Amino acid sequence: MELNDTFESQINRSDYKILIVDDVVSNVLLLKILLTNEKFQVCTANCGNMCIEQAKKEKPDLILLDVMMPDINGFDTAVILKKDPETQDIPIIFLTALNNPSDLVHGFQVGANDFLTKPFNKEELVMRVMHQIQLVAAKRIIVRQNDELRRTINNRDKMYSVIAHDLRSPMASIRMVLNLAVNVVSPDTVGPEIFELLDKANRESEETHDLLDNLLKWTKSQTGRLNVVYQDFDLEEVVPGVVDIFTMIAEMKKITLQYIPSEEKITVHADNDMVKTVIRNFLSNAIKFTPEGKGIEVFFKREGDFARISVRDHGVGIAADRVETIFHKGETTYGTGGEEGSGLGLQLCQDFARKNGGDAYVESVEGEGSTFSFTIPIKKEA
Repeated sequence: MELNDTFESQINRSDYKILIVDDVVSNVLLLKILLTNEKFQVCTANCGNMCIEQAKKEKPDLILLDVMMPDINGFDTAVILKKDPETQDIPIIFLTALNNPSDLVHGFQVGANDFLTKPFNKEELVMRVMHQIQLVAAKRIIVRQNDELRRTINNRDKMYSVIAHDLRSPMASIRMVLNLAVNVVSPDTVGPEIFELLDKANRESEETHDLLDNLLKWTKSQTGRLNVVYQDFDLEEVVPGVVDIFTMIAEMKKITLQYIPSEEKITVHADNDMVKTVIRNFLSNAIKFTPEGKGIEVFFKREGDFARISVRDHGVGIAADRVETIFHKGETTYGTGGEEGSGLGLQLCQDFARKNGGDAYVESVEGEGSTFSFTIPIKKEA
């Protein structure tokens, strides 16, 4: 059995209503008998105006519409139906004795889905009707599945938002306690094994807090609840501050983190918090994939109407086949110290860069290191 036959067998014909429109009573009765015997619901009209009324009232799934009628012909009736949002999606099969190619072309121009030439036989009638009903059934399935998918995505985003929001506060407290513990104790006071466990817990709390922060921002961004708040600010007043936050983290991994000042003052027009978030994610990523003893440089420069902010590391690099998809793959990765990454941070970086009118980029050589950059618009001179 063919796939089409299987789908047809799953269609309950009694769920579908067909509107028959013809000014000849005998034609209406014949079609009504044939289609009722085929288990379809049937309603009728004897002119164009009545067809328009019935289409709105009965909401049929298909209209069999005679072309030659005394008040409004079938073509003009179809034009009216297709202009009305209530009836524009109802498929139409024209019933006609016309076989002039120009009439057929005109019929399709005004919205015909098919033609049935008079006189017609039962087999052809049922075949053409079923073809349109199958399309209607398939469209209903697609609409239903889209609605279900939309609800699933909305529920997922709500769940992500709740998880991230409710866990951030306790995670921030845990992170603060662990930061304090690592700073006030040493291997000599608590022993090397306990200190190593504290250090590991401290690093993992930092990563978990950052992940929750990214998750909350990403969810808000995807659901349209995170708006871009444009400001004019100097990069020199923002970038060094973000770098300072990561200096201690880099030193704990014996990595040299260097900020290279720009030779010129650059004022950008962008969302300050989003810019900081992107730099923060790029730095976190660079530290994660840079081995001990290596370095990371942060710098920015002017490129036409944009400023390009870059974080360059000398770490493990990225395989050539992964470079093109690095910003949207979202796969789990592991750093040089076993740090686990979700890939969400890089997706967020590209999203934020594009929301500000720029974009995110990566250049990498496996085994030598990577440079992650993003661009944002420079403030336009008045």
